[in-house]
Amino acid sequence: MLFKELETERLLLKNISFDDRDFIFEQFSNASINNYLYDAEPLLDIQGADEIIDFYLQPVPRAQHRWMLITKEGTKIGTCGFHCWNPSEGNCDIGYDLNPDFGGKGYMNEAIKTILRFGQTDMKLKKVKACIYPENEKSIKLVEKVGFKYQGETESVVFRGKAYLHKIYSLEFRG
Repeated sequence: MLFKELETERLLLKNISFDDRDFIFEQFSNASINNYLYDAEPLLDIQGADEIIDFYLQPVPRAQHRWMLITKEGTKIGTCGFHCWNPSEGNCDIGYDLNPDFGGKGYMNEAIKTILRFGQTDMKLKKVKACIYPENEKSIKLVEKVGFKYQGETESVVFRGKAYLHKIYSLEFRG
């Protein structure tokens, strides 16, 4: 299964590549973007961006994929994608990030709906899960708006020696 580039009304969803390293570095060294990411420290150097891109460019088949969100005017504004994909079970996790300058304009809603359609049709997903820090209200509103349902909470995310509570949401596709 090959991951393809996607398009929405206002966005191009381009497969991540090393051409995106400067943006990835800027994005994941930004304190406000990293505010609710409890799995990695903010990037301190460009090599960190290379490691992120390498992770998403593993040979197919792979358990993860990331798209760059680019406005049709050519501005890179965020990323979104899937990880922990289990093809035999038909499930995976979703992740996304958006430059705060572009928040509140519906871009991520557009992108998420598009990759969910791709996941259902091309990846044959049956279920997608989102793990969200409880104080990340914008992210919770986003997943609820696109149909995810609250499933409960978990403290399984350990970062810097501390367990962080996360709300679990899931979206199930009907066959």
